[in-house]
Amino acid sequence: MKAKEINKIFRESIEDYHITDHVDAPKPEKYEGFEGLLYLKNWIDTVQWHLEDLIRDPEIDPSQLVGLKRRIDASNQHRTDTVEQMDEYLYKTLDGVQIQEGARLNSETPAWLLDRMSILQLKIYHFEDQLKRTDVDAAHLESVKQKLYILKIQEQDLEIAYDELMEDLQAGRKYMKLYKQMKMYNDPSLNPIFYGKK
Repeated sequence: MKAKEINKIFRESIEDYHITDHVDAPKPEKYEGFEGLLYLKNWIDTVQWHLEDLIRDPEIDPSQLVGLKRRIDASNQHRTDTVEQMDEYLYKTLDGVQIQEGARLNSETPAWLLDRMSILQLKIYHFEDQLKRTDVDAAHLESVKQKLYILKIQEQDLEIAYDELMEDLQAGRKYMKLYKQMKMYNDPSLNPIFYGKK
């Protein structure tokens, strides 16, 4: 899949979320396989974006903070697990590729690049939404337009970077390795807050 097709799925997920615009809305089951992972990845990002908004509400009831923080932590773990599933899928598609002599290791895997692309689509959506506001002055709108202009350039650059990376991997000019995220904070055997308690 080319990056433009992937971004289309990300945008579809964002639009679908905003039909209800609620963090507890069920995710539509629209795709399977890799496309399903892409849609899921962006859905996780979109829900988390709005959870992060909620936790920053200056008038939030303090009793809600712990629950929201734990939900954000769980979302981060789900996001990481989904990125790793995407990388495993892409890695399998490269099975049989002859690595060329002098091929270089790419430090960022394709799925972590897709992670950046997914977040970027959220930024673009919400900056575009800012342009619809009628309660702000011209200076605010101009600032939003300038930032949106830069985000659109970044969108094009990341699409090129993803497509070129996949072309290089498929041709054996680059190779990738799979590293699991060695997260410690969710593991009771590694986080001293858990194992240090008697």
